[in-house]
Amino acid sequence: MIEKFPLAKVMKPMRGRPKELVERQVTSGKAQFRVVLSARSYRLKNRPAFTSEFGVRFLAEKLMLKVRLLPAIVLLLALAPQGSAQFARTDHKQIVDASGKPLLAHAINLGNWMVPEGYMWLFDGGPQSATEIRALVWELLGPEVSASFWQKYRESYITREDIALIHRAGFNTMRVPLHYALFESDDAEGFKLLDQLLAWSRAENLYVVLDLHAAPGGQTGTNIDDSGGYPWVYQSPQEQQHLIAVWRRIAARYHDNPTVLGYDLLNEPIPHYPALAFLNPSLEPVYKTLSAEIRKVDAHHILFLGGAQWDSNFSVFGKPFDSNVVYTFHKYWTAPDEGVLRDYIDFRERFEVPIWMGESGENTDEWISQFVHSLEKNKIGWAFWPYKKMEKSSAVVTVIPPADWSKIVEFAKLPRGTGQVEERLKSRPSRETINRAFAELLENIRLQKCRVNEGYLKALGMKTDVAP
Repeated sequence: MIEKFPLAKVMKPMRGRPKELVERQVTSGKAQFRVVLSARSYRLKNRPAFTSEFGVRFLAEKLMLKVRLLPAIVLLLALAPQGSAQFARTDHKQIVDASGKPLLAHAINLGNWMVPEGYMWLFDGGPQSATEIRALVWELLGPEVSASFWQKYRESYITREDIALIHRAGFNTMRVPLHYALFESDDAEGFKLLDQLLAWSRAENLYVVLDLHAAPGGQTGTNIDDSGGYPWVYQSPQEQQHLIAVWRRIAARYHDNPTVLGYDLLNEPIPHYPALAFLNPSLEPVYKTLSAEIRKVDAHHILFLGGAQWDSNFSVFGKPFDSNVVYTFHKYWTAPDEGVLRDYIDFRERFEVPIWMGESGENTDEWISQFVHSLEKNKIGWAFWPYKKMEKSSAVVTVIPPADWSKIVEFAKLPRGTGQVEERLKSRPSRETINRAFAELLENIRLQKCRVNEGYLKALGMKTDVAP
């Protein structure tokens, strides 16, 4: 689109002046400016020859100065920041970068960092949620040592070296699961961790999607959101206000940071359990309210909206209500072909909006390779899960379990509760074993001690020669 603005709109009309124009060209939403000047010069006819005692013709010279300065003024306008031009954004059915080029986000999820999950600690049959895992660590290490452990854990699990490896492998984006409890104030630990991560990511030319994995009140009621067993965020005004406060705090902090690709507002909302299906109509209204509040402090970043039933059901959505939104779905343990993508592709075509596969994985390298092929064929960006976890090879890197970790796992699986204290004390590992296991864990989660899984990287189409 070309918009032409006569200089007469900028300066007072002057008789006899050339028809100079300033053209403002808008290309894919990024403002650019051109100056078109007539080759003809003009003379100020019949200009008054007001002359001072020093022989200076004030009016004529002043008018000529305005004309000569105009190109410089327009150039300055062209160089000035143009709103959201420096941010990635949506453009019809695709995401584009700051220059307007299509951006197919190839991401890895930094799971188990700020939101621990039991299976990635080998606690199958034991504690699963972040709160349950923290309770176990508190029971084994005590208040002071457990607090120190978690601080060191979060500082060591993701470091500058991890981000460099992610870049070397060929990823262009990371999705970062967040726990709301780490963002309850402007000086909270979560912000310190994210500030550092974003600085590293910017240096490595990586985008970051901020994913609220654990929301106040719970969006699933299960272990992944660390809630109390029921997704109260859809029915509790108190928890909805808490949710808004957390997202506004995050958005206000990063509203001018172009390394942030966008905000994934709720991870995998509303499980597939029949007893919770009645909550489906509540999801989009929560998104609308939350989006409106975020837009009060951040007009730039993309909003990622996941469907109901673990980010799988788009039928809960109507027409897009924000002009910079991506709809995200997750796919685990399905066929890796185009058939499982059809509903999402149809949604993209119907509403002219981008879609993104925000989580998948936990499968064989062969399955992952086939699914990546299906996604790429249909121009769908993706984020696989996870970057790092213990023992298993279905991740970019594997943490080697500490020598005595099996004893911690056995204890973790015992029945919990105050009625089980005596029995648990009988099976409690020795103090030396506990201290040694958790100290070794803090060492083993560092990238230098981890194993890079070349098969997993190859399945994703990434580079494999990336070991630190």
